[in-house]
Amino acid sequence: MHEVILSIDCGTQSLRAILFSSEGRLLHMVKIDYKPYFSSRPGWAEQDADAYWKSLCEACYRLGEEAPDLVKRVVAVGLCTQRNSMVNVDEEGRPLRPIITWLDQRKAKPVYTPSLYMRLVYRSTGMNEAVARAQTDGKCNWIRQYQPEVWHKTYKYLQLSGFLNYRLTGEFSDSIASQIGHIPMNYKKMKWSSRRQLTARLFPIERSKLPLLVKPGDPIGKITAQAAQETGIAEGTPVIACGSDKGCETLGMGVLNEGMVSLSFGTTATVQTTTRRYFEPIRFMPPYPAVIPRHYNPEVEIFRGYWMITWFKEEFAYELLQEAAERRLQPEVVLNSLLAEAPPGCMGLMVQPFWGPGLTHPTAKGSIIGFGDVHRKPHVYRAVIEGLGYALLDGFHRIQKAGRCRPERVAVSGGASESDEICQITTDIFNLPLVRGHTSETSGLGAAIAAAVGAGVHPSFQTAIEHMVTYEKVFEPDPRNAALYHELYTRVYAKIYDALMPLYKEIREITGYPEKQEL
Repeated sequence: MHEVILSIDCGTQSLRAILFSSEGRLLHMVKIDYKPYFSSRPGWAEQDADAYWKSLCEACYRLGEEAPDLVKRVVAVGLCTQRNSMVNVDEEGRPLRPIITWLDQRKAKPVYTPSLYMRLVYRSTGMNEAVARAQTDGKCNWIRQYQPEVWHKTYKYLQLSGFLNYRLTGEFSDSIASQIGHIPMNYKKMKWSSRRQLTARLFPIERSKLPLLVKPGDPIGKITAQAAQETGIAEGTPVIACGSDKGCETLGMGVLNEGMVSLSFGTTATVQTTTRRYFEPIRFMPPYPAVIPRHYNPEVEIFRGYWMITWFKEEFAYELLQEAAERRLQPEVVLNSLLAEAPPGCMGLMVQPFWGPGLTHPTAKGSIIGFGDVHRKPHVYRAVIEGLGYALLDGFHRIQKAGRCRPERVAVSGGASESDEICQITTDIFNLPLVRGHTSETSGLGAAIAAAVGAGVHPSFQTAIEHMVTYEKVFEPDPRNAALYHELYTRVYAKIYDALMPLYKEIREITGYPEKQEL
């Protein structure tokens, strides 16, 4: 009889409590949906920390009701959460204010004044705006400036994962691999920054307010009597340090080394690999700690990535939504039928999905070019999907160049990966084999892998991956489509931003958007 792992995946719009076998088979799952945030002012995105805890308790209790025999066999708990959503708590672990989620757009006042020499360095490397923006994006700085009484009462400033770990174990501890966001982290050494390091100057959080860092795969603590009463998880069950949702996705797709990359087709799209070496795919953008200890996840992010499917659906596909409702189908099923109605390359219609400024393109705006009278709704939708593929390919090339590596295979996860059509377009754009896992709950599987290693179910991460990760389908590139996409990417897409950048700057000067920030 195989051991059972309880994996808790707390995302932006839902929480999932999932039971996995030691062979990686999904045995049972309960999903609790909630609103991603509430907003009391334009651009704000907050959530009550207790809403996540209550969802966790409800999901685990329902697991106990629906699959009691499986829950009795749980040997360990693993937790992964959304990144960069922070919780201020007092000494009893009680939230002092709502969470300012990763979607929040409020700005703090600058806190870091670099020397003249460092200003010249930042300007010469093109990172002046990035450094300026990072500190004003830091929500710790906003709370210190506008709610000093909250900051004064704050005993610990925790990732959402750290808050939930505390509620489960009574320990103010969190995984090293969960520390991603506007915090004073030394990513190269995988520990909190010293006072003189840049992240400590951009996010000057007192060391006493930060949690104890635990190596992924090591125990954080055990389920307390109180947590057992609220969740139904047996008291004393070990809780194992895991990692962020994206890091667990990468692990859950079996990406052990630089020979493979993981694509996440989520609200924020990312391309990651796993490596023992520290290298920055974008200058000053460190690789994050991987869930595999002493490894890194170099990453390139496309903000608001596959959110663009929702944007297209809501703005241009009302009648398709009606059709889906009438046929009792998921809207994405009907949307994907559009992809077959437009040819690869969309007759020259191209989308660059820069729906917000980034580190290397602070003036960027999204663009759609190449319109002609042949283009209809299917062309626009396919161009969006292809544009996201090109953007991920650009990130792939950055990782390849910075790491001097040659990944030979692509793994894909996230909501949009359930579409065969989108997977085929992506494998054609990358011109590499693409694998999709046997479960779409890839983050949860990654957390289960870490928990299985921590509980001694498997002796190592490599062994756990060999036993727990299987692929449901392999997509092979179509040579003709791959050649077409190569030409469009190299001769057109890769040149769009540089060609339009002067116009983006003019738009910014005229409209004031996106807001310019300098040191």
